[in-house]
Amino acid sequence: MSQIEQRIIDLGFLLPENAKPLAAYIPAVQSGNLVFTSGQLPMIAGNLAETGKVGGSVSPERAKELATICALNALAAVKTVIGDLDKIKRIVKVVGFVSSTPEFSGQPAVVNGASEFLGDVFGEKGIHARSAVGVAVLPLDAPVEIELIVEV
Repeated sequence: MSQIEQRIIDLGFLLPENAKPLAAYIPAVQSGNLVFTSGQLPMIAGNLAETGKVGGSVSPERAKELATICALNALAAVKTVIGDLDKIKRIVKVVGFVSSTPEFSGQPAVVNGASEFLGDVFGEKGIHARSAVGVAVLPLDAPVEIELIVEV
């Protein structure tokens, strides 16, 4: 087991099996020394953990937890490409999409779920650039979707 996977366990999580794509794409692709993930939803054992809009039926606190699940799924996608998460040199960028009500403006706090988790897992290597974007709807009515760019 890699040191990174052990760190994930120490934080109380398990690296899941890679989520199956919902359409015509692959979960992650490597180009040079960068790995780009497709958007990852908060899937647990093949099922969407929750549906709805943040600021509506989904609380910001719950959405932050769901962003952590998305980041965990993104790391699983990275592993399918590189085989060993210890090969990650740095988390370069996180892109977070938050399906939210029109009046909700706390997208950055929601995406902090992914950012803080990656910082806890990777330490200094987990500090990254980021975007947090509010959107009208996400696939399957998911509240949150996260993409990663990592350097290997």
